[in-house]
Amino acid sequence: MNIKNFTLSELETLSQNIRDRILEVVSTNGGHLSSTLGATEIIVAMHKVFDASKDPFIFDVSHQSYAHKLLTDRWEEFATLRQFDGLSGYTKPSESSMDYFVAGHSSTSISLGVGAAKAIALKNEQESRIPVVVIGDGAMSAGMAYEALNELGDRKYPMVIILNDNEMSIAKPIGAISRMLSSAMASPFYQRFKRKTEQFVDNFGEGAHYLAKRFEESFKLITPGILFEEMGIEYIGPVDGHDLKSLIDILSMAKGMGKPVLVHVQTIKGKGYEIAEGKHEKWHGVSPFDLKSGTANTKSSVKNATQIYAEALMIQADKNNKIVGVTAAMPSGTGLTQLMEKYPNRFWDVAIAEQHAVTSMGALAKEGFKPFCTIYSTFLQRGYDQIIHDVCLMDLPVVFALDRAGIVGEDGETHQGAYDISFLRLIPNMTLCAPRDEKSFHHIIEYAASYTHPCSVRYPRGAFLEADLPASIPFETGKAQLLISNESEILFIGYGNGVGRAAQTMAFMDEKPSLLDLRFVKPLDTQMLHQMAQSHKKWYVFSDSSRMGGVGSALLEWLSEEKITDVRIVSFEYDDEFIKHGNTKLVEESLGLLPMQLAAKVIAG
Repeated sequence: MNIKNFTLSELETLSQNIRDRILEVVSTNGGHLSSTLGATEIIVAMHKVFDASKDPFIFDVSHQSYAHKLLTDRWEEFATLRQFDGLSGYTKPSESSMDYFVAGHSSTSISLGVGAAKAIALKNEQESRIPVVVIGDGAMSAGMAYEALNELGDRKYPMVIILNDNEMSIAKPIGAISRMLSSAMASPFYQRFKRKTEQFVDNFGEGAHYLAKRFEESFKLITPGILFEEMGIEYIGPVDGHDLKSLIDILSMAKGMGKPVLVHVQTIKGKGYEIAEGKHEKWHGVSPFDLKSGTANTKSSVKNATQIYAEALMIQADKNNKIVGVTAAMPSGTGLTQLMEKYPNRFWDVAIAEQHAVTSMGALAKEGFKPFCTIYSTFLQRGYDQIIHDVCLMDLPVVFALDRAGIVGEDGETHQGAYDISFLRLIPNMTLCAPRDEKSFHHIIEYAASYTHPCSVRYPRGAFLEADLPASIPFETGKAQLLISNESEILFIGYGNGVGRAAQTMAFMDEKPSLLDLRFVKPLDTQMLHQMAQSHKKWYVFSDSSRMGGVGSALLEWLSEEKITDVRIVSFEYDDEFIKHGNTKLVEESLGLLPMQLAAKVIAG
């Protein structure tokens, strides 16, 4: 959609139409809501001032980019948002050439912008192209953003960074005075005055530079821009993020400045949908809901794994005041909200800073505390060096509680929890274990609370797969639990949620295999495996994880080391490819992982 010639009135009408379309689709499909509603005018102004066909439009996380999708020829297709084989909830270049980069994790945008700016400079395209970055104030809590700003301020590549401040977490504007100063600093007069002043004081040495700098800083102390100015980034703001005229004027000014500029824009999350407006965490990402009342269309009565984890950890925290915990900007998503409320001095949200979360828990473990580092599987990837360097190297007893392990559904490729087994299993001193149901989860948290080495506990998004199986017994390091023993050469080996999948697969078979809950993939229960190898020659592995480096790989390595050659292993873990977004059951069906499909594969041999 080309909006270059739209009048201000037409742009305002378009913004409302975009909001209506977002609400229509998200209330039906689910998705990110409050952040994308709040960014509508920003994105409309970007498309008015810049050219998405050549200027890199880079959205941090990109969960706020729905208006961009609607403005880039996806209006009708938007009805398929987050559905299987439909539009992604994030930017995706395979969908549109105007989606510059895949994004789903936080705080990557400024680094991408710097890289794009370097390429533009190398290709001598600075007269016709400029990177435009949109980053939320929450994403500014991660160190990667400042690493990028540090280089950008030094190298001075032309770039426009739009800081979407929807929580007032940087600074509150001071009414009319702040608005006046923001407009003044964005004006051609101020910019010309500043350049002339800099040229003038160059002739008078360091003393004049010092006095001029102090004068400018005192002038700007009542705005939050001094941090960015000190890093070498021109600052404009705060700006009303819902005032299209101001946004267009200021972005046009920033575009022509020929240097890195940060435009501080303040928006209201959920803007245009009164129920969701403001600091309401539950409206950040939503399931389908009734548009009129705001109530969710369906509520599951089944307890999910996150709730079970929170309850189990609360029991242990009540008994042991050495238990502490951390999350990286996901208190409700990881179940730590109630623990943070009850024990505010022992459980912390450190914002989007997984690296810091891991390392800080290492120090707490060193001081004799028992940390539970509670992070989604996909986000723990961002703290990998810290796991090795700051926890496992010193064999510190940090527990990594990995929520959303396995397929996560509509969030798709960037969020699938497929790799934690593969990347953690190779680290010395690390123990890997997983629960299969509510009772085993309580057992595993009780075990982890007293374990004296690093360990990882993985569990799925939503509820565990239901299965009628013998009750869990307490956990012992490296000990499996044989749940079903049958006179069959087939052995089903389940790990975590894979146990339920294995049990459900058995229901579609006449021949009933034995079923082993592996419990630990590191260390393996070698005594049990030797016993199983004597009577079961066909092993089928069920685990919601990547096959490469996963559970089947661990078992194959063990068989090779033990020189056991008459056991055949088939792993039903994920193939070596990124898993697309969509309803979890449809995704699993496409991968051939539904119990009926798996049973057919086993029967076929």
